[in-house]
Amino acid sequence: MNILFEMPEGYKMIESFLSLEQWLFMIIIPALVVITITFLIGLERQNVGKAAGISSHVLVGLSALMISIMQRLIYLQEITNNISAPQGQRIIAQVIAGIGFIGAGVIMKDSNNIIHGITTASTIWFSALLGIVLGMGYLYEGIVFGVFVAGFIILRDIRRGVNPFVPTIEEIKHEPTIIKSKK
Repeated sequence: MNILFEMPEGYKMIESFLSLEQWLFMIIIPALVVITITFLIGLERQNVGKAAGISSHVLVGLSALMISIMQRLIYLQEITNNISAPQGQRIIAQVIAGIGFIGAGVIMKDSNNIIHGITTASTIWFSALLGIVLGMGYLYEGIVFGVFVAGFIILRDIRRGVNPFVPTIEEIKHEPTIIKSKK
């Protein structure tokens, strides 16, 4: 392995301290939960014809998860190396602010001055917050809140008479069609 720079004497890499069980509970299980919950939320949004679907929700959730895990590892590494004032805890504040810009991108006002996209912006924000909560190690809380929000959105659609697992007619109309050229 090539090292681009030399480590200071006595500096320890945190990876050498993580066991397989820690990797499972710190990375693998949170990633599976984020993928599952954000997939369900994104599927519902996509099938009712909204601007952000599966890809957007899963990518936002996984990105926030990755940043939270890295922040946690940076903090653990700083503590392990006896750094007196760890600074690794500032990263998440930037994620929360940045997600607001993504959510703002799906909020639109139509020609009748009716605003659309508030729920989709909220679900994108929730996807990021779910990733942050799980990435920080709060598995039970993340799972409970994730199941609650996904269940709320899915049950809301079912109560309205919409099956969130089947694309709506409007969504089918917007599917790109493949035009075959004549030879």
